[in-house]
Amino acid sequence: MASASQGNASSFFILHTSFVYFLGLGTNLGNKEQNLRDAVQKIEERIGRVTSLSAFYATAPWGFNSANSFLNAACRVETPLSPLQVLDATQAIERELGRTAKSADGVYHDRIIDIDLLLCFTSEGEPVTLNHPRLTLPHPLMHLRDFVMQPLAEIAPEVV
Repeated sequence: MASASQGNASSFFILHTSFVYFLGLGTNLGNKEQNLRDAVQKIEERIGRVTSLSAFYATAPWGFNSANSFLNAACRVETPLSPLQVLDATQAIERELGRTAKSADGVYHDRIIDIDLLLCFTSEGEPVTLNHPRLTLPHPLMHLRDFVMQPLAEIAPEVV
């Protein structure tokens, strides 16, 4: 397993020319299907080639109460970008699509779009782990969330 801590992350990611990411997408405000389609389009434009996209799954809110159900999906993306570069790009996409606040300290809320980095692999297929103040890979809560695991299992059963 390839591992990069906060101290050696930069040099580790310079050694690899491309990565495969699995991203989780979710929305519970506005035109949910369009929100997911817009997010995938922006991912293609800013991050890399989306090689697989799951079906869209209607799910209940997780970790908070809301009258608004979610629509969730997962996608597989190939890119030369490092995990922190992908994180920066996904956060920029979220803001561009109208997200105004990120969840903090375990307090969740309704959102127009949410894009989570779930897993990362080198182009050789080696899993990447990362423990950084801004990002942990694999996503530490993904195994607890059916709304993540179901679409992920659809597009990549070998990784769940």
